[in-house]
Amino acid sequence: MIIEIDFSSDEALYLQLRNQIILGIATAQYREGDSLPSVRQLAETIGINMHTVNKAYTVLKQEGYVKVDRRKGAVIALDIDRMRALNDVRRELQVLLAKSSCKNITKAEIHQLIDEIYDEYNNGGLG
Repeated sequence: MIIEIDFSSDEALYLQLRNQIILGIATAQYREGDSLPSVRQLAETIGINMHTVNKAYTVLKQEGYVKVDRRKGAVIALDIDRMRALNDVRRELQVLLAKSSCKNITKAEIHQLIDEIYDEYNNGGLG
């Protein structure tokens, strides 16, 4: 997987990295049991501080996307509790839909976007 970090973005680098890895999981570029690059290796590859990579991995672990194995490092492990995940998605969607409503984006347009995004991730096991 190619990680693309936007150094001019207002979004924190560790969040960009976290999001890229989650997208990689959703598109089946990373699968259950796959090892992520070491903190040092990934930091060198994309040109960011090791602490930034470590923070992204820590957040991914807290959110249930990876586990840390002493021998293999960060490993994809999708053990998120389903109800917690649904609640997280609901909170995020509430804000996103409120923003959309403020911009006069219709329910039909939202549904179309969701369908398009799910179709993109269909091979990743979402659909």
